[in-house]
Amino acid sequence: MVLIILMFWNVENFFAVGNMDGKRWSSHRFYAKCNGISKTILLAGDRYGDVPDIVALAEVENREVLNRLIYSTSLRKLDYRIVHYDSPDHRGIDCALLYRKSKFTLLSSKPCHLYNPDSTVMATRDILLAVLASADDTLAVLVNHHPSKLGADSNQRREIAMNRLLELRDSLKSEGISRIVAVGDFNDRVEPANGVQPAYHAKGTIKFNGEWEKIDGCPVLEGMDAVEDIFDPPHLSTKDAGYSGQKPLRTFSGPRYLGGISDHYPIILDLKMR
Repeated sequence: MVLIILMFWNVENFFAVGNMDGKRWSSHRFYAKCNGISKTILLAGDRYGDVPDIVALAEVENREVLNRLIYSTSLRKLDYRIVHYDSPDHRGIDCALLYRKSKFTLLSSKPCHLYNPDSTVMATRDILLAVLASADDTLAVLVNHHPSKLGADSNQRREIAMNRLLELRDSLKSEGISRIVAVGDFNDRVEPANGVQPAYHAKGTIKFNGEWEKIDGCPVLEGMDAVEDIFDPPHLSTKDAGYSGQKPLRTFSGPRYLGGISDHYPIILDLKMR
């Protein structure tokens, strides 16, 4: 049985040096974040048996930061390649994907816009589609970062995003691609797809006002089975002041630098081809 390890992680405002408005985003701080992301990917290899074959990311500014990540950290010893497109998001953040060249060939990729009811392009993150070929089969990966809960029309915007994702799934199936996985930050509780077996020891992927939420996950899985975990090694956590337990250690709280990597924990999928 073929096993693929996939990580998804919202890496919280992964911007190039100097490009974070209202915050002191120095070269030192930027490279500390790069090294922290790299360390986390490598530690996932220790826990799950091998480094992730695919790393899907949200809140990435541009290709420059991805190049810095895979060529200026310990990841340079591996063979990750990049899939990224600039999106129309008003904050300038995108979805991205890294895949191991020794495991996959990139057959195709594209950004998939979301559309408002008047057919204009929504100023949010595109859904990133990458079709990868391995020695065993073809796999389509859809990377999502759905609209936030801000604004009176936020529920409608997230509904549009989910419907767009399902349309893309159906289109891929009609093209004869039977193995499909969608991962992402859905800014709402995400129910695991059929075939996804939760194996969590953490209570959620984010924590707000002392309450855990799991808004990152895999709502679409076709042609495979998966075990899904929340990856929360100690270096990603801090004491939740004023509440009990731990929470993810984010990079900034407002303008104040905290030195963490993200306000989200990554998820890990062990994908098994049927």
